[in-house]
Amino acid sequence: MTKITSLPADDTTCGWYHLSKGRQIKAPHRGHTAARWVVVGAGFTGLAAARQLALNFPDDQVVLLEAQEVGFGSSGRNAGFAIDLPHDIGADDYIGDIAIARTTLKLNLSGQSFLKELVERYRIDCQMKHCGKYQAAVEPRGIAVLDAYRRGLDKLDQPYEMIDADQLPEHIGTHFYRKALFTPGTSLIQPSALVKGLADNLPPNVTLYEQTPITDIEYGAKTVLKHANGSITADKLVLTTNAFGMSFGFLKGRMLPVFTYASLTRPMTEEEQARLGGKPYWGVIPADPFGTTVRRTPDNRLLIRNSFSFNPDGRANRKYLERFVVRHRDAFERRFPMLPNMPFEYTWGGALAMSRNHMGYFGELAPNVYGALCCNGLGVTRGTATGKLLADWLAGEKNELIDFVRQAPGPCANPPAPLVSLGLNLNLKWGQYRAGKES
Repeated sequence: MTKITSLPADDTTCGWYHLSKGRQIKAPHRGHTAARWVVVGAGFTGLAAARQLALNFPDDQVVLLEAQEVGFGSSGRNAGFAIDLPHDIGADDYIGDIAIARTTLKLNLSGQSFLKELVERYRIDCQMKHCGKYQAAVEPRGIAVLDAYRRGLDKLDQPYEMIDADQLPEHIGTHFYRKALFTPGTSLIQPSALVKGLADNLPPNVTLYEQTPITDIEYGAKTVLKHANGSITADKLVLTTNAFGMSFGFLKGRMLPVFTYASLTRPMTEEEQARLGGKPYWGVIPADPFGTTVRRTPDNRLLIRNSFSFNPDGRANRKYLERFVVRHRDAFERRFPMLPNMPFEYTWGGALAMSRNHMGYFGELAPNVYGALCCNGLGVTRGTATGKLLADWLAGEKNELIDFVRQAPGPCANPPAPLVSLGLNLNLKWGQYRAGKES
């Protein structure tokens, strides 16, 4: 019997969650149930896996478990970029091995296309806009990153546009940035609204239970998952819990629960929109990975996302919200001096499952236990793609993308505690300091 020692506990102040359409929350599981398939974790990866398992095995019942509420956890807390392009920060041109990059592009596009299809089919109101993204820079280091990435995109034969400082205000209003690289393939979403919509349109042979955190688990020929009000016996268990997979006994010491933080303003008035100028919605990611992500949403709010913390138990900590909202205010005022005293309505944190070698896990974890874990900050597209592929692989399908994710080496081992905490926290602080004006 394995005791689950760490359970999700996110803050209650996520703007995406509160601004998305309310839904009828599914009742927690009670009693004792047996099922052919049990998927734990109803984020992007788990929703895709459960959906595809149900389609691949229409005569089987699929149980999908969520510890909190759908749309409340990590999948509903990101910046809302469904990114198509690979971005290997370890390569000189941010593309690296061209064969790997091309397959990564196919993988990301498969996840993005799957989401687009579902949004259109079920008319999910999640502000999905196929408007591309800007990667913007202020510092010379950041501009060098854009130039290097441009060379990589040339090698990958992908479209882009380089935009100089004098042209950028026509796009995003602010005069803050010196250069940006625009790529047209990214879609922007309201992530919590999308996750909620996906959960409310699952196949009929998927049964979703929310607010059902698993507290104990017994592995064997069948897996028994226990919770406060009963148990579920699974013939086959699929874990899509990202870093909480370590609490289930897998990949221990190989994933890093890193939180990042965002603030969202109230809607701009018409006069404020006129002062800002630019396009009605857009998204900017920083050239420096430790810089600030910015979005203008279709409902005319501005999002600021920056700052990181290492939370080893994967749970939120209120002290970081109080600390980092100050950084959000500073980042906002430097970018939008034309909008003084614009209040933030929401500030929240959200977890990323990272690995030191930027690799995820896909495949069998133990007999009759499978996982797609550690999305490394690409949960919208990569999580969706790997969740669907895992269900296809379990149905016996073979293709290029399944071979690609199965052959990946997986997350590497971390240094022992407390060295990992000390080293990562120093690295996060140093990275944010080096980001300079892009922070």
